[in-house]
Amino acid sequence: MSPEPNSPRYHFSQAGKTLDHVDAHVQVICRIRPLSPQEEESGDTSVVNVSDDHTVSVNNKGNEQRFQFDRACGPETTQQAFYDIVTEEMLRNFFLGFNGTILAYGQTGAGKSHTMFGSSSDQGIIPRISHSIFSHITEGPSDVEYTVSISLMEIYKEQIKDLLKPGNKGKECTVHEDKVNGVFVKGLSHAFVSSANEMNEVVHQGSKRRTVSSTLMNVESSRSHSLIQIVLSQKNIDKGSITKSTLFLVDLAGSEKVDKTGALGLSLEEAKKINLSLSVLSLVINSLSDSKSTHVPYRDSKLTRILQESLGGNSRTTLITNCSPASSCVSETISTLRFGNRAKKIKNSLHVNTELSVDQLKSESGFPRKIE
Repeated sequence: MSPEPNSPRYHFSQAGKTLDHVDAHVQVICRIRPLSPQEEESGDTSVVNVSDDHTVSVNNKGNEQRFQFDRACGPETTQQAFYDIVTEEMLRNFFLGFNGTILAYGQTGAGKSHTMFGSSSDQGIIPRISHSIFSHITEGPSDVEYTVSISLMEIYKEQIKDLLKPGNKGKECTVHEDKVNGVFVKGLSHAFVSSANEMNEVVHQGSKRRTVSSTLMNVESSRSHSLIQIVLSQKNIDKGSITKSTLFLVDLAGSEKVDKTGALGLSLEEAKKINLSLSVLSLVINSLSDSKSTHVPYRDSKLTRILQESLGGNSRTTLITNCSPASSCVSETISTLRFGNRAKKIKNSLHVNTELSVDQLKSESGFPRKIE
């Protein structure tokens, strides 16, 4: 079908030709939480140390292992300080028209949800970033018209549920792909918001519908992957061009060993699906970090399919590896750190997502002009 006379069409710059195309590795930031009261009571000791801003050391029964990341943050790092480290560059690029992804990974109880959501008195990345987005808009140029929409979904037992629909009513959402939209979730609802408070209220209401339950390792364990999608549209009023960028904020369910969590019945079934999904994520990252690999199994799970652009595609991506310092969790912590080491080898290819008006398309393509 032909586009309407004045409808915009996507224009993507080509690598090496313009400044709006960038190759960037996945950024990996490690965050070590403090020992929990439960770990201290059980006699656990801290075996993880942040040696400097980039190095994490693990003492595994006298054998020290060191891991290097883009940034390493110890238990003393506040929510505000960690937020600044993670989002400063991400937000700047988001408003330039680049897609972004912030992904929290780690075992059950490692601090992922605290990092991403936090509490009312100690907010995490998600409630803070809404204020930053609308501060940028308020301070932005007067000839730009901004539109912000937000979607919330969870992947629970390999089913995609829309968290903006009360009771998750309606058909299960499905993953589709086409030339115009790329990979997208069909049937997912979008809420248009005009302030940080509106956005946070939408997130609050949607998050209450997320599936959680208690395990031996976590009183309120997330049993699903939570994905928040923020779409920013910036229309240049004078030129008619539109820049659209998408930001994914992802709080993954925790990897877990069922003998430690005490999972039985439904919880055991949930754990198997969580571990299967995270296993595929690991396979995708292994494939992308191996230059000899010829196949990336994105389609083997809903999570990796939705995040296809975030991993090896058109997105500036930051992976947060959340770790416990406890001696009882040393094997899981080392596994998480190794996961982060592989992820930082992934190279994404980013471009500014600009829709040009017909007049701009004609100008750029050297459209024949009428001779007087």
